[in-house]
Amino acid sequence: MTTAEVSPFDHRMAVFDSDDGFLAAALPFLGEGLGAFGEPPPVAIAAPRNLDLLRDALGPDAKGVTCIPHADWYTGSAANAVARAAAYLTAHAGPGGRIHLVMEPVWSGRAGRSARETTEWIRYEALANLLFAPMSTTALCAYDTRTAGPAVVAAARRTHPDTEVYQDPLRLAAELDAVPLPLPPAGVRTLAEPHAAAVRSWAVGRGLPVADAELFAAAVAETAAALAPLSGDALLWGEAPACVCELRSARRLDDPLAGFVPPSAGPEPGPGLWYARQVCAYVDIRDDAGGTTVRLQYA
Repeated sequence: MTTAEVSPFDHRMAVFDSDDGFLAAALPFLGEGLGAFGEPPPVAIAAPRNLDLLRDALGPDAKGVTCIPHADWYTGSAANAVARAAAYLTAHAGPGGRIHLVMEPVWSGRAGRSARETTEWIRYEALANLLFAPMSTTALCAYDTRTAGPAVVAAARRTHPDTEVYQDPLRLAAELDAVPLPLPPAGVRTLAEPHAAAVRSWAVGRGLPVADAELFAAAVAETAAALAPLSGDALLWGEAPACVCELRSARRLDDPLAGFVPPSAGPEPGPGLWYARQVCAYVDIRDDAGGTTVRLQYA
């Protein structure tokens, strides 16, 4: 999709700096959802304090709004949030995905804990315009400047079509991916074949609990299968929980949505990278003239 194409997905942004500002944005939006013929109840995913504000302001109408604490929704990586949203729409939205959602990320938690993490959430906001393009979903992303800093808000404006600085999500994703990955440290472990058993043994030796090591090893094996044939050794480094594996393929992926689309809904290399994105905190993909590098970090 490009910015010139029309999508039924209505992706809006509200920026506020006070309780009154939050209510001024959220109440009319929820009222729009409550009045939409044939739609299921609108949903407010927000900080518990903001949910209390909404309930008080809505009065009797509050019973028609589904309220979800945002820490219960945003429980993992950006890719986990994509999967959760897709599952919720499948289970609860009306025909074609019709539903109104207020969505407030947890900027004081995982999403805002570092510039690295924030970058992944900005990518999620941008790619949502492609991932949910076929859906008649209306989403209002709530940005509280008391918890989301000015740099986060400025970046997020570029991901919402109702702002004056919106950019094509493919262009924005390419910009994020133009930042080179840090070089692997000295003394990395190399594996000619990244078999799950070998990766699991290494990860346990670096301090990952056995169950986590199993998940990480499976993510590496699935990604290796999606990239096959690999070129060069797999590289392993880090200490628990931040265990890292880097894989290299002579093939270019050239797909900013790789691993964000569920396996049943998209072409290869979906399965391996989808699994990896669900398991790992970070999945970095870099295409270049010689192929593709994928770097997995467990946490």
